Amino acid sequence: MLKNFKLVIEYDGTDYHGWQRQKGVATVQETIESAIKVMTEQAVTLIGSGRTDAGVHSLEQVANFKAGSNLTPLVFKKGLNSLLPPDIVIKDVEQAPDHFHARYDCKEKRYQYHVLNREIPSAIHRRFAWHIRRPLRIDAMRDALSCLKGRHDFSAFEAGGSIRKDAVRIVSDIGLDAYEDGKLIFSISANGFLRYMVRNIVGTLVDVGRDRIAPKGFHEILLSKDRANAGATAPPHGLFLMNVWY
Repeated sequence: MLKNFKLVIEYDGTDYHGWQRQKGVATVQETIESAIKVMTEQAVTLIGSGRTDAGVHSLEQVANFKAGSNLTPLVFKKGLNSLLPPDIVIKDVEQAPDHFHARYDCKEKRYQYHVLNREIPSAIHRRFAWHIRRPLRIDAMRDALSCLKGRHDFSAFEAGGSIRKDAVRIVSDIGLDAYEDGKLIFSISANGFLRYMVRNIVGTLVDVGRDRIAPKGFHEILLSKDRANAGATAPPHGLFLMNVWY
């Protein structure tokens, strides 16, 4: 009898070509699937709450797989962590209801994007924050991002060529925190995200901070539904999937 196991996963995405299995390159999904196969002697499909792109990190990715195994969740947790490389950690394992689906049952996610806004870079944070030397106007950026809360068509911040039903998403919470060491943390929670949506928002928001776009202009970009009007895509290494809610 197949059992449904739910995993909570933390990973440093630096050395992976994203979450989703791809031929000929290392991915988070395939790396964990290989470890599960060692433990169960079964080929399984690991279903994630959503894809993260190459170089993007996660503190709480959720995934599930089904296997005919008598191993307990605790044995899976310990065994997988002993088999996986140090940049992937299984934080929790539990047996889920048979109908649980990590992707389709997801209600909301929260992402953070980290920027290091100071002249001197960081040896420690170089893999986890976008270093921007020129001072950014924090108040202008906060003013601009306030328009994103609520239900909107986010086509202006979607990667070209994406396949989806529509670009309407509901943002429940959004903010920008600034710290004395130059760290800026942009947070956004929504019922779903388009491809590159957070990174395109951040790239455009940084243009506001650089006085290239006015806060009002940022809102006009959102209303335009045209990706050509928005800024460049922020690099992937500053992006973290923080929480997934069901």
